[in-house]
Amino acid sequence: MSPSRGVLVAGAVLTAAAAATIAVIVWQESSETGPAGESGSHTRSAAPSPTRSYPLSTPPRTIPAVREHTAARGPGWRPDPAAGVVIAPGSGTLADEGQLLAKELKIHYRGDVPARAGDVELALTPGKGTPESYTLKTHDGRVTISGPDQAGVFYGTRTLKQSVRADGEMPEGEVRDRPDRPQRGLNLDIARKYYTVVWIEDRLREMADLKLNQLGLHFSDDQAFRIQSDTHPEVVSPQHLTKAEVRQILGLAGRLHIEVVPELDSPGHLGAVLRAHPDLQLRNVSGVRSTGSLDISNPGSAKLIDELLVEFTGLFGGRYWHLGADEYLALTAQDPAASYPQLQRAAQQKYGPQAGIKDLATGWLNDRAAVVRPRGKQPKAWNDGFFRDGVVRADKDIEVEYWTGREYGARPPEEYLREGRRVVNLNDEFLYYVLGQPNNFIYPTGKRIYEQWTPLVLRGTQPVPASYSGQILGGRFAVWGDLPNAQTPQQVAQGIRMPLRATSQKLWDPRKPALSWDQFRALAGRIDKVG
Repeated sequence: MSPSRGVLVAGAVLTAAAAATIAVIVWQESSETGPAGESGSHTRSAAPSPTRSYPLSTPPRTIPAVREHTAARGPGWRPDPAAGVVIAPGSGTLADEGQLLAKELKIHYRGDVPARAGDVELALTPGKGTPESYTLKTHDGRVTISGPDQAGVFYGTRTLKQSVRADGEMPEGEVRDRPDRPQRGLNLDIARKYYTVVWIEDRLREMADLKLNQLGLHFSDDQAFRIQSDTHPEVVSPQHLTKAEVRQILGLAGRLHIEVVPELDSPGHLGAVLRAHPDLQLRNVSGVRSTGSLDISNPGSAKLIDELLVEFTGLFGGRYWHLGADEYLALTAQDPAASYPQLQRAAQQKYGPQAGIKDLATGWLNDRAAVVRPRGKQPKAWNDGFFRDGVVRADKDIEVEYWTGREYGARPPEEYLREGRRVVNLNDEFLYYVLGQPNNFIYPTGKRIYEQWTPLVLRGTQPVPASYSGQILGGRFAVWGDLPNAQTPQQVAQGIRMPLRATSQKLWDPRKPALSWDQFRALAGRIDKVG
């Protein structure tokens, strides 16, 4: 959690004899497997019989790289003033994707009409392919992008857009592409540093082009509570997002196939809320108050947080809700029971004489999960909110967001995996961009992520065994505002630009990329028109 507390396609080997008419792409192999357990090796595919008019095509140059490309001979596709984007019969829900692509490529949008020479056709093919996958065929100057769902077709349009930006064209042939992990994104702390709607929307557009599909939104902490509340307006900070602005962000995110994952952290990191409710503030045996921790032995604490959860689960319509659960101050004391006797009494009263404060904290997490679950949310929590050897165990369906091994209660990632838990990777060694670089954090580099990190590297620099790969759902690159004035929003955007691109590459395809870092960075510059 927040630290203040604490392939591209492999190079093709083309073998051609004098009379050969078949081209084969040999893909680089890897021992990693995807979440469903499938092999990480690329498919070998034979190109169609070539003509003699054009050289054999090479894979489109994109970030992230496409996983499979079948080479062919032909003119490829370039935007032309007469070209248009059309929607295949029965695929009318792709209108938004088609209109956006036409605008980006500066060609016509013609809607549900037959494709003609030079057009780009978008088509839904339910049941054909895995979620978010797509097929992009370029033949005779025409492009067809198809997929089993809207997200997959949308990612195909990102591939076409990036290829045109990088090289002015989409090469002849066929792309078959899919993500390695289902959860891929950016985590943004708006509690300690305020970002405007425009800035957040710019990040959403950037993420969409990189085929990232989650924006984590940490909107409450000790410093501020950043979203308008109707049930508890007293907790809201002067500089905040209105609900109308949040709906605007959610609307754009939805059109870009990005899900916003809100986080209302508890029972710690609640300083902004507790300033308006000091009676619920945790006190130790000497009467000293904790800035951001709730007294979870007080029934009023659960009432307050649950009212906020009910309100905000109604605002955010996505599948996930982050409950936080990290760095509860009472559990950092040398002797928690002696320092916070009221918590120890409450734990034993509720869970029996063998229970302790960590059991009370685990029960708090389970109770909050029980609030959001009936409202259609999949609960998530930080790894240091899960404890070993307790009387109470965290519900098995709560996803573990693994960020650190340095906090109280933090355990090696293999322990969570051995329990059968599903994990999302936010490794603070590689994926934490902490403003001001406090507590020995340094700004991560894209080069290091690109060359050394994969979704299996959950803690430090060593991967967990590949046999656990199916339980690792993906990852997010995280921006934390510990020293909010250390960088301007513009500097943050620039600072995370290449790390975010490297993260997208490794979440889409964790194998060793074909391009060197310098080549990857140069490609990013061409696509982004930078430098």
